[in-house]
Amino acid sequence: MGNRFQVKDRFADGAQYIDGQLRAGTSGRSHTVVDPATGNEVLTYELASTADVDEAVAAAKRAFPAWAGATPGERSDALHRLAAVLTEQAEDFAYAESLQCGKPIRLSTEFDVPGTIDNTAFFAGAARHLQGQAAGEYSGDHTSYVRREAIGVVGSIAPWNYPLQMAAWKILPAIAAGNTIVLKPAELTPLTSLMFAQAAKEAGLPDGVINIVTGAGRTAGEHLVGHPDVVMTSFTGSTAVGKRVAEVATATVKRLHLELGGKAPFVVFDDADVEAAANGAVAASLINTGQDCTAATRAYVQRPLHDAFVARVAELMETVRLGDPFAATTDLGPLVSHAQRDRVADFVERARGYATVVTGGEIPGGDLAEGAYYRPTLITGAAQDSEVVQSEIFGPVLVVLPFDTDDEGIALANDTPYGLAASAWSRDLYRANRATREIQAGCVWVNDHIPIISEMPHGGYKASGFGKDMSVYSFEEYTQVKHVMFDNTAVAAKDWHRTIFGDRP
Repeated sequence: MGNRFQVKDRFADGAQYIDGQLRAGTSGRSHTVVDPATGNEVLTYELASTADVDEAVAAAKRAFPAWAGATPGERSDALHRLAAVLTEQAEDFAYAESLQCGKPIRLSTEFDVPGTIDNTAFFAGAARHLQGQAAGEYSGDHTSYVRREAIGVVGSIAPWNYPLQMAAWKILPAIAAGNTIVLKPAELTPLTSLMFAQAAKEAGLPDGVINIVTGAGRTAGEHLVGHPDVVMTSFTGSTAVGKRVAEVATATVKRLHLELGGKAPFVVFDDADVEAAANGAVAASLINTGQDCTAATRAYVQRPLHDAFVARVAELMETVRLGDPFAATTDLGPLVSHAQRDRVADFVERARGYATVVTGGEIPGGDLAEGAYYRPTLITGAAQDSEVVQSEIFGPVLVVLPFDTDDEGIALANDTPYGLAASAWSRDLYRANRATREIQAGCVWVNDHIPIISEMPHGGYKASGFGKDMSVYSFEEYTQVKHVMFDNTAVAAKDWHRTIFGDRP
C-alpha cells in the first residue's frame, strides 16, 4: 500500500470539517474509531455538539448563493478536478476505508474507491444537464418553460457500511445541482468522509459547500435533520431509524429522501445455470461481509435445483478465506464492530431452534479471535415467516428456501416489508422478464446480483424507502422544479377575467 498516512496525525485538529477547516467537536464526549480486524484504536475524537451543527449549517447557508449562482460549467469543472484529486489519493482512501471498516483491501481498491471516482466523474458531466421541459405555448396565449433550481442547504446522514461511497452518493448530486451540504457520517467510520471534503477543497471547491459533522445520531443527527435552515434531508440506514428521521423532518416540512433496509431475494428458476447461480449467491451474500442492503439474503430455488444449489453454495462458502483485510489473499474481513458480529451471531443461534445451519455459524478463534470475524453461514429449512427470512441480519448469512411454481417463487420474493433489490436467474427470456415486472424492488438483476453503475438509479420500494441515489434521476431529489409562464398577447382584459368581471366591458 505504499506510504500510508498516520490517521492520528491527519486528524489531529479534530473530526469535524466546517467551512473548509478541520476542528474538534465541542460536545464534551469522545468516540473511538476501532480497527475491527484487531480491536485496536485507530482514532479518538470529540463528537459534534448541536452548536457545531449550527455552525456547519451556517457555513453552508453562507456558501449557497455563490455556489448556486455558479454556472453549470463551473460546477462541472470543479467536480472534474475533484475526480482527479481522488484518483491521485486513491491509495490513501482505500487504506483508510479498509482500516475503519475491516473490508478487504481488494474490495476497497477495486470497488469502493473506483466507484466513488466514477460517481464523481459522472456528476461532473451531469452538472451541465439540469434540463426541464422544452418551452412551448401549451395554453395558446402563453409561453411556458421549466427551471430546475437548487433548493438550499441539504442535511444528510450516511451509514457505516460503505462510508466513502455513501458520502459521495449524498454529496455529489446535491452540489452538482448547486446546493450546499452538511453531512453526518456514522461515528464508527468518519475517516473517508472527512478526506472526501478535504479533497474537494484541494480541487478548488469553495469553503462551506461541503461540511462534515461527526456526532451521535440522537444529538447531532436529529438536530441536523430538524434544523430550520436545512431544506432537505437524505438518510441511508435502517428502516427503524429512517422512521425517526421522517418524524423529525416532517415537523419542519422538509423534502425527504430515504434509502433504508433491504432483504434482497435471489430467485432461481429450474432452468437456471446452477453453477452461475451458486457462484453469484455466494459473492452477493458475502460482499462487504454481508453488510450491504442489496446483498442476497433470501435464495428461493425451484425444487428440482434446490439440493444441488445448497450443496454447491456450501462447498463454495467453505473455500472463502477470512483474514487480515490488508492481505492480498483475504476474501472476507471482519464485520464493522464486535457488537455487529454478536448481533449476527445471535440471529444464527436463534435460528438453530427452527432451521438447519448447513455451514458456518461460528466465530473463529486462533489468529482471528481478536477481530469481529464471523464465518460465512448457510441456513436451510427456515419458514417464510421466520426471523432469519424476514429481518435484516446485515452479515454473511444466506437463507435458502424451496418453491414449486413460478407464481409461488415471485410471491415469496415479495413477501417481506422490504423492496430495495432482487435478482432472477433463468435462461428463459419470458420467465426472467416476468420476474423483473412483478418483483417489487427498485433494482432487479437478471442472472447477476450486486453490480451498480453511476448512470442508473438506486432506491427502493415499500419499507426500503423512496427517492433515488446516483444517475440523473437523483436530481429529482435535489432540485426545485419551477414553472415559468409568459403572456404573449399584451391584452389588458383577458378572456378568463370573466370569472371576476362577468359581462362588464
